[in-house]
Order: sequence, then structure tokens, then C-alpha cells
Amino acid sequence: MKLDIYQIDAFTSEIFKGNPACVVPLKQWLPDDVLLNIAKENAVAETAFFVEKENKVHLRWFTPDIEMDLCGHATLATAHCLKTILNYQSATINFETASGNLVVLCKDDSYYLDFPSRMPIQSKLPENISKALNIQPMEVYKSRDYVLVYKSEEDVKNITINRQYFDEINLDPGGVIVTGPGDQSDFVSRFFTPQASILEDPVTGSAHCSLIPFWSTRLKTKELSAIQVSERKGILKCKDNGNRVLISGEARTYLIGHIWIA
Repeated sequence: MKLDIYQIDAFTSEIFKGNPACVVPLKQWLPDDVLLNIAKENAVAETAFFVEKENKVHLRWFTPDIEMDLCGHATLATAHCLKTILNYQSATINFETASGNLVVLCKDDSYYLDFPSRMPIQSKLPENISKALNIQPMEVYKSRDYVLVYKSEEDVKNITINRQYFDEINLDPGGVIVTGPGDQSDFVSRFFTPQASILEDPVTGSAHCSLIPFWSTRLKTKELSAIQVSERKGILKCKDNGNRVLISGEARTYLIGHIWIA
């Protein structure tokens, strides 16, 4: 069996930046174990698989370890693939996903993701996460992911994780967001996943489902600029729309190839 594959850097206007995602179009769904093995072989944070059906695109996301309930950068990468490579005609793409219907608007070089809002609530930090952190947070919140609030961008950049303690906790399918006010943006963040093949995700669209309502409330503004300050760095424009959030960014195609499955 021969499958097309596209590797795309999302939330960036430069190659080798942002978050790489693989996109694999399918005519029909393959068994889940095959999809997971493809994701493992790709060895990037997320592989998106999609099947076009009538007026919707059925979309699923796999890390090298599990199927995810929501992924922003791989959704953006899939929209970029459809528009710039596969000649998808509409400027609006309706994705049917495990998180419901997700709409992406393609305009100029940007992609606008309409995602669910996940306002985090005040919580207590598990001891294993606390032990894993070299700098303790000022505040702790939780939605799908833990949201740890720090006083500065410098603190967020200087966070290190001790995996001996970190991997003792299972947050499947969630992770740990560290965030603080930005020097050149409204806020910054990083994202870590315990027990994952890839500890730090370079740019995490789904994390901003919680970060946007949190920072929108704190900064008293609906429109925000965000930078995920990983080594690869990602730039996101954000808007709080009540029970929905709008996340936008650019993407660049890195690789076009084929997968051969005997």
C-alpha cells in the first residue's frame, strides 16, 4: 500500500521553526494500530490522518504514543496541506473530530482555528510534578492540562524537567503548561507531556484553548499575542470568543513523500 505524506512546520513563517507535523490523506480509515505505528515511525509530535467525506474532512491525530483528543498544530498543518498542495477549493474547512466540528478559515498566508475554550480552574499541583520542576509556580490551575503560572518569561524559559519524577504521573491525554507574561508578547508558554516519547512539544495549539481564556481574563483584553518559547519557537495570534477561541498562525511545507506499507 502506498500513502502520500506531507511534513509541515506549523505556527511559523520559517522552515525549521514552529512545530513539525506529518499529514497523511486516506481514502478510508486504516486499523488504529497501523495509524499508531505510522505515527511512531514519523517520530514527530503529531501525525494527522484525514478522510474527505461529502462536505467535511474527518480528522484524527496521533502522537508516537497515543491518539489525541485535540491538536492545534496538526490541524493547522492539515489545512495548509489541503489548501496549498491538494487544491481544496473552499476558504473554510470543516473538520469532524473527536472534539466535535472544528472550523479553519484560510486567509492569505494565515489559518484561523476555531477551537473550544477550556478555562482552567484553580487546582493543587501533584507532588511528582512539583518535584520534577526546578522552579516552583506562583499559581496552579487545571483544565485538560495543568496550567502553571510564573512571574516572568525568563522563568518560563529556564524551566527544566526531572523525568524521574515527571514520568511517575499519567495525564493521558493531557500535559503540563508553564506560562507567564511575555517580554515581546502578551504571554509565553511551554508544554510538557509526562511518559511521552517527546517530552516538550514545540508549539501546542490545544494548550491555548486554556491559555487564551486565562490570559484574556487576567489582562482584560480579547485579542492577544502569544509566543511558545521552545527551542523551535512558535508565534500565535489569539482571540477569546467566549465559549470558543480563535488561534491563528502560518505554516510552511518541509517534505512531500510516500509511505510504503507491505
